Amino acid sequence: MLDTPEAVVEALRENSGRPHGLQRTVTAEELVEAAGAFEKADVLVTALIELMTAYDVTGEHRKSPVAFARLLKLWESGPGDFSDWEAAEVHRRFFWVTLSLLQVPDVPLATVDAWVAKMRERFAAAGHGLQPVAAARYRIAAHTGTGTDDAYDLWATRPRTEHSDCGPCEIRRIGAHRLLSGDDTGALDSWRPILDGRAECTEEPAMTRALALLPLLRAARADEARSHHLSGYRQIRGNTGMLEEVGLHLEFCALSRNEGRGLEILAENRPLFEAVGAPLARLGFLTGAEVLLARLAGDGHGATAVAGPPGRNWTVEALLTEVRTEADRLAAAFDARNGTTAVGDRRRARLDRSPLLDEPLPLGLRTSVARTVAPPTPVEAPAVPADFAGLVREARRLEVLGHPGAGRLWTLVADADAPHDPATGPEELLRAELAERRSVLHARGDRGAEAAEELEQAAELYEELGMPWHALSAQARALAWGPDAEGGDTDRAGTGLDGLLKEAERLLDLVPLTGGDPVEAEGFLGADAGTVRTLSYGTVLFCRTFTAYQALGRGPDHDPAALTRLEECARAHAAEAERLALPHQRASARQFLAEVAGRRGDSGRAETELRTALDDIAASERPWRGSRLRVQLAQFLLPDGRYEESAELLHRAITDAARYGDDEFAATPAHVMLGHTLSHLGDPGGAVRHLSEAAARYDRDAEHDDAAATRLQLADVLESSGRLDDAVAVLESVRSGADDTALGDRLLAQVRLNLARGLRALGEFRPAAEEFLVLADSVADWEDDDRAIHTLVAGEAAMTLALADRWDAAATAYERALAAHAEAPNPSLMTEMLREFARLTAASRGDEGLTDALAHLARADDITAAVPEGADDFTAWYERGSTHYRRARILAQAERFPEALTEAEAAIAAHEEGGGAAEASRAEAVRIAALIEGNGLERPDDAIARLTTAIARCRKADLDEAVRILEELRQSFMDRG
Repeated sequence: MLDTPEAVVEALRENSGRPHGLQRTVTAEELVEAAGAFEKADVLVTALIELMTAYDVTGEHRKSPVAFARLLKLWESGPGDFSDWEAAEVHRRFFWVTLSLLQVPDVPLATVDAWVAKMRERFAAAGHGLQPVAAARYRIAAHTGTGTDDAYDLWATRPRTEHSDCGPCEIRRIGAHRLLSGDDTGALDSWRPILDGRAECTEEPAMTRALALLPLLRAARADEARSHHLSGYRQIRGNTGMLEEVGLHLEFCALSRNEGRGLEILAENRPLFEAVGAPLARLGFLTGAEVLLARLAGDGHGATAVAGPPGRNWTVEALLTEVRTEADRLAAAFDARNGTTAVGDRRRARLDRSPLLDEPLPLGLRTSVARTVAPPTPVEAPAVPADFAGLVREARRLEVLGHPGAGRLWTLVADADAPHDPATGPEELLRAELAERRSVLHARGDRGAEAAEELEQAAELYEELGMPWHALSAQARALAWGPDAEGGDTDRAGTGLDGLLKEAERLLDLVPLTGGDPVEAEGFLGADAGTVRTLSYGTVLFCRTFTAYQALGRGPDHDPAALTRLEECARAHAAEAERLALPHQRASARQFLAEVAGRRGDSGRAETELRTALDDIAASERPWRGSRLRVQLAQFLLPDGRYEESAELLHRAITDAARYGDDEFAATPAHVMLGHTLSHLGDPGGAVRHLSEAAARYDRDAEHDDAAATRLQLADVLESSGRLDDAVAVLESVRSGADDTALGDRLLAQVRLNLARGLRALGEFRPAAEEFLVLADSVADWEDDDRAIHTLVAGEAAMTLALADRWDAAATAYERALAAHAEAPNPSLMTEMLREFARLTAASRGDEGLTDALAHLARADDITAAVPEGADDFTAWYERGSTHYRRARILAQAERFPEALTEAEAAIAAHEEGGGAAEASRAEAVRIAALIEGNGLERPDDAIARLTTAIARCRKADLDEAVRILEELRQSFMDRG
């Protein structure tokens, strides 16, 4: 019942604790109506200010001036009904109402000007500084595009007053002015206090982060742009008061070539299409959406389904037409009202922008709509001949060299569908070569049987053409890639390759490797007979070694017979490659020998083999073959902490693979390794770039578990570098796509656990609690050793529910955690949970909760006492000391000071057992003891003595921060004097 002022005031207090949104705004309107029934207007004043705040935050700018007009009448008729703060709010809100009037094109500009004139008159009469008036006039000038520079100077050169807009918002507008003038650098410099986290308010940093996105991209500061998109968008999604900012994030997605992410943002913000209370902000939202939709339509995706205004299904083309029509109408209405073209000009400038990057900026997020991106043309890509015969000849030349560009040319040959050209040799020859190319594609897709079938067909064609060496090469690859090797029967494959090697040696006896007449077809291959035979013989040797390597991988760990077989094959391979002057084949053999050395624990020998192999590659003049060797060498260096060398190797490997168009190189794992390496080198920006790139690549290949695992690493890097908002955004994207990607149970559980902890650290307790509860339900049935996971999750869920002030659910989770602990003990977590419940119970219920709080701590003591001495993962002194410490604080809060001091001294004694590792905890217990002694028991001299001893001890332990804190406390007691 709202029939008394006290009841309305209590309802206002309760409503102010709700998150801003429709429910809070509607309730605020109802409370204004209820407050208007009372004779005294003081409650109505408070209710109107609360209502205006609700309107401003949710973007109801059409309604805000009406509420303010009512407030102004109350001020004029009874200023005594206003508190000092409320009186100041009347003057501060003049400026806000100016912005609201500008938002609505139906309000004539003369009315806005008259309003500012009234504002000036009142400020002057009250003796207030006129900087807020100048700020309002600047906003009108910036909006209309008339006299902007002069108005800016009049505003920016005046000192701020108590009625000025808040500092962070003025910083944003100063930077926005510079941005409007085309000065990206000046804008970003102005915004630095906000972007660095030093200046915040209810609107900041969210608004400035959105404004800074494109300037950062244009300044080649892509890492910062990524970060401000991730964290900034989380702050505004679904917020009707941030329409324009959502539009800026949509535009950023389009111009950073992340259109799939843009479509997800549209889907998450579908209700914003119905927000009409702020037409100017709505125009900004619609324009950002139009930039995105026009990019998609221009790329041929007009028929793609997209989320638009509720009530019907939309395609990109249909929504683009809808958005464009309304945005054009709004822009025209503002320009007609203003008598200028400024609003329309700014809109047209946004629509004329082109993407700022050649390739998509990796954001680290999983998106449900992944666009196909054409691979970039390699820097060292060979020229593509215009005629078919030239194309075939160039493909053959590159094939002989082993150049990765050969694959691209063979694809063009296969796609050409040209009639046979005698200039390319016999038709069977080209058929055999194309069969070999198809086998490569099958092998990449782990389709060994299909690859072998194509190679066997090629071998038959080569035999018919009288090309025995080509046939041997194809047969060797068929065995190495085929179903026997793929299915695990490597012995059979190895036996077959032993036979092929004998056949190759027989042919060598008949025709030497060098010299002799080329067979008829070889005249078309761009290589003489000796080169063909040498390379084919090397292929047989390689396939034999490779099959031995496969056998090692499929057998039991440290299989000595398989390891010996691989070493024998690799050494024979290396010796023959040395004899025949095939340095690239010798490098391949050394790569396998490095694997043998590594498995035998001889990392030094492995490193030597790989470095020598890289020398072989340099001698072969085939630099494209070095990428895999560099990755393997980095893998041996990383466990020894040789991160700088590893990073250099991985950078070079990735760069060379891209330069030469080596699409068989496993670039994605290399990016993961490089991201991991850079994180160890203290380069979180580089780590984020490479892990984000790897995650996007895994997405494109539908490797969902690998993508999620990579994003877990990415989130860890972001969190450890102080970017928890970004980390949570990444984890949310994984969690939201879990249903589509069918992640493994344990991987998804880890994602949810990290996400829940991240949300809790951000103070978002309710969503964190929801994640914990879902996770607890999902792991409840896990058995055996995994039961401990349920204990962990249940305990964290209970603590988080209590933090979220959901005490009924917290109590249920509390009992669930203790029951799980009885089955799968986790004493450290349980004592932490009990201490947290004690703290929150005492804080929320005061004296009434003291008994319950102490009961929680007694239970923690019982759990600690029940743990056997020396138990793993349990530090008894820390647990006892922490519980005593918490009891001391709760008793002090209840003014039971003698008992509190006893507990604080017990905490000090417990931490004493921990030695050097416990010094910081001990110092904190001393601080509490001194506060109880000096304040509660009124014994400041004892507190000073205690602190003096502790300060000396902390100084000896190099605990500078503890010294500072204790010295400040001691000085405060001494000053009482």
